[in-house]
Amino acid sequence: MMERLTGAERQIALMICVVMATVGLVMAAAGRGDPMGSHGAIVLIAAGITTFFVLRAIGEPEPAEDRTVNYYDDPTKAGLVIALFWAVVGMGMGVWVAAQLAWPDLRFDAAWSSFGRIRPVHTSGVIFGFGGNALIATSYHVMQRTSRARLAGHVSPWFVLLGFNLFCIVAASGYLMGVTQSKEYAEPEWYADIWLVIVWVVYFVLYIRTLARRNEPHIYVANWYYMAFILVVAILHIVNNLAVPASLTGAKSYSAFAGVQDAMTQWWYGHNAVAFFLTAGFLGMLYYFLPKRAERPIYSYRLSILSFWGIVFFYIWAGSHHLHYTALPQWVQTLGMTFSVMLLVPSWASAGNALMTLNGAWHKVRDDATLRFMMVAAVFYGLSTFEGSFMAVRAVNSLSHYTDWTVGHVHAGAMGWVALITFGSIYSVVPLLWKRETMYSWKLVEWHFWLALAGTVIYVFAMWNSGIIQGLMWRTYTESGTLAYSFTDTLVAMHPYYVARACGGALFLTGAILAAYNVYMTIRHAPEKRPERDYPTSSEATEPPVPAAE
Repeated sequence: MMERLTGAERQIALMICVVMATVGLVMAAAGRGDPMGSHGAIVLIAAGITTFFVLRAIGEPEPAEDRTVNYYDDPTKAGLVIALFWAVVGMGMGVWVAAQLAWPDLRFDAAWSSFGRIRPVHTSGVIFGFGGNALIATSYHVMQRTSRARLAGHVSPWFVLLGFNLFCIVAASGYLMGVTQSKEYAEPEWYADIWLVIVWVVYFVLYIRTLARRNEPHIYVANWYYMAFILVVAILHIVNNLAVPASLTGAKSYSAFAGVQDAMTQWWYGHNAVAFFLTAGFLGMLYYFLPKRAERPIYSYRLSILSFWGIVFFYIWAGSHHLHYTALPQWVQTLGMTFSVMLLVPSWASAGNALMTLNGAWHKVRDDATLRFMMVAAVFYGLSTFEGSFMAVRAVNSLSHYTDWTVGHVHAGAMGWVALITFGSIYSVVPLLWKRETMYSWKLVEWHFWLALAGTVIYVFAMWNSGIIQGLMWRTYTESGTLAYSFTDTLVAMHPYYVARACGGALFLTGAILAAYNVYMTIRHAPEKRPERDYPTSSEATEPPVPAAE
């Protein structure tokens, strides 16, 4: 892939590798005896491996391709493969975490394998490793096709993709060593946070530059969602991770916020990470790949724009519903609750828009498992957003908070919405990118769909039952006013549901392994397809059409 870079681009890539190797060496030397030193060694190794591939291509002749008539899909291909790798790793860790809760001896009496260390490996591996790589890869694909313009640069897409994965590796390895800020979805320490800011700024500039050179006058709605994802996540990450390092030669840092302000900042970040990382970005996927696969225009393009602005405006205020019945001022809690309920309108507008787009194409949903992934994802998106608005109401939250009901809600969104739309998008785009007639095995796609759906339903229903029983047991009193059940009593009651959760997660993991195998076999062995017209400047490119004003 490096052979497709020009000589000047290879030199730029080599300079970046040298700078990274230097940074890694300094971190390793300065952080001796501290986890920061281990992370410096990881950076140094990553820079060395990348340098090897760049040097291997440094003397190759200049690429002969005409860049004005071809899209640049190499980073997209790499991103999709890496996303599937993280899917297997992250979901595998999730099954282990779930099994530990049912059978605690699976901790193996080691510090690195304790629940508190491997649980963030699971969450970060799935959210950032799997979801983040899928978002980056599909955004590269979608912005090129809907803009009919090649990526604005050939080094920066690789820098974003590889730099982001370096962040994921540093984060995951840090968790196993006990390095954490103790902030949900924001555990990595200060140097990892600074690195992610650099990568994300380059990503934002790349996206803007590509849109600026578009050959299509209209900016398709999927790009709006991807841009919201990129821009708002950057703001959230920077503000929530403001911290003062205890030492420039160590990993430990202290948050710039304290007390209830720290809690509010964290859940402003935490809930909007769900909003703009796990919702807006994947709605970008939905608005491109679902109409593309169904060969139908979006039911209402105007509604897609209205729901975009509704989601962007309402979501940003909703984070305080995580802090009901805390020291947070009552009016702030009420504000978060109110906007959470209002969020149901734009959220259901998007879900309904997706399902109405399938009018006239339900026979395809019946026959095409890839489209079925997307349809069920839209259904789970609607269900999850309704449940989220419902749980944000203070009276309901008094029962659901701190229970497994919240875990069930999160995984209805993560498994039923995020993972299913991602797998559907991957199955849709892989044959196109690798110029194959079809996926290696559609039977495996069917098996994956039913395994994923069964795993999600078992997991979510187990946690719904578990959470409601937990909440009711915790608030049951005897006639004398004491608690009727001890904490141990609730654990005994939860055990069957924890076993069911582990089984549901195992089914979902099995589906992800089938997907990785199917994609690998498609790349290696599926019959090749005769090249079609797929040019950046082609006005006949078959993209989701933009209907006339309604």
